Amino acid sequence: MKKLILSLALLAFALTGYSQGFSLGPKVGLSQTNLDFKKDQFKNGDSKFGYHVGLFARIGLGPLYLQPEVLYTQTQGQFSFDEGVGAIDQYEADFNRVDIPVMVGFKMFNLLRIQAGPIASINVNSELKDAGNTIQDVEYDDATIGYQAGLGLDIGNLIIDAKYESSLNSFSSNVGNFSTDQRTNQWILSVGFKLF
Repeated sequence: MKKLILSLALLAFALTGYSQGFSLGPKVGLSQTNLDFKKDQFKNGDSKFGYHVGLFARIGLGPLYLQPEVLYTQTQGQFSFDEGVGAIDQYEADFNRVDIPVMVGFKMFNLLRIQAGPIASINVNSELKDAGNTIQDVEYDDATIGYQAGLGLDIGNLIIDAKYESSLNSFSSNVGNFSTDQRTNQWILSVGFKLF
């Protein structure tokens, strides 16, 4: 994961020399999360809200741009587990991680943006609450890869992003050494402010 972060940072700095504009600023937002299980014993629960806070940079390349971000993200998920004996247990999971999305986008009319790209997530502290003896030995991967896609608006120095995030698991169980199958599906709404 350190090599991936270093590579993204070097790419961003290299592109700065060719850019037609560089912006940097804080970013905050909310997300609505839903767990997605592929096993019959597990059922998705209600959607949960989370938050994220961090920094974004934008490197302009004509109508195209590159927007790397570093965000601390807290999300939750709810699910039930059917043991097959008539008892259905409810559980909640907390996911605390550092997210590093790298959006590639296209600007239209100096206002609207279309964007998509990969997101690397580093697990900080994730846990399953009150699991008891039913579900044991829950292990979370140290790092996973997913994707984000969505729309954005630029209003002066204010940026607004609306994105959908999901796993790459339907395409591949891993990308290099990074797992793709431990990611919540979520809708994300963010607001950022360009400091320069």
